[in-house]
Amino acid sequence: MKLLKALQWRYATKKFDPTKKVDQSLIDQIIEAAWLAPTSSGLQPFKIIEITNQELKEKIIPIAMNQRQVAECSHLLVFAAWDDYTEERIDTIYSHIAQGRQQPENAYQEYIGRLKETYLNRFGDVNFDHIARQAYISFGFAIAAAAELKVDATPMEGFDNDALDDLLNLKEAGLKSVTILPLGYRDEAKDWLANLAKVRHPKEEFLIKIK
Repeated sequence: MKLLKALQWRYATKKFDPTKKVDQSLIDQIIEAAWLAPTSSGLQPFKIIEITNQELKEKIIPIAMNQRQVAECSHLLVFAAWDDYTEERIDTIYSHIAQGRQQPENAYQEYIGRLKETYLNRFGDVNFDHIARQAYISFGFAIAAAAELKVDATPMEGFDNDALDDLLNLKEAGLKSVTILPLGYRDEAKDWLANLAKVRHPKEEFLIKIK
């Protein structure tokens, strides 16, 4: 299976070659895969921010615990989730869905009502936890797509979310950063992790079968 071979090939790249840039067409395919990821109720409650500006990437180094991958990579993707569900956000996406499917504007009225009853009566932090999980699904799709395209990636949570939100003015947009994904090409000669074996829990311990 091509995907499994790609996932065997990939690893969390520790050292990128900053002289090697990823063709934009490959980045576009990775973002397309993330865009096509499933989300709860089809709400797609997050955005992806693509950063190539080198000066901005350099500013993210201290925010990312001095991990230089964020600046040495070719492209940096930031997965930013809605800060909460709102009536307007739910209405907007379902209006878009109805138009895209050439359905009446009120085609999902009953379902929308149930969504609002659920989400708008919960605390914002509970909603954000749910929203962030949707972003992670897309994040996983992006990682897998990058591997299939032989583009190296470093899935990262190790950064100051609030500081990154401030730098990118995400709060004004009603967004919060969740994860970041540097993309580029490995510097195999300088990356200590590049040639080490991929190790996971033994499959017989990882998998629980119920028959």
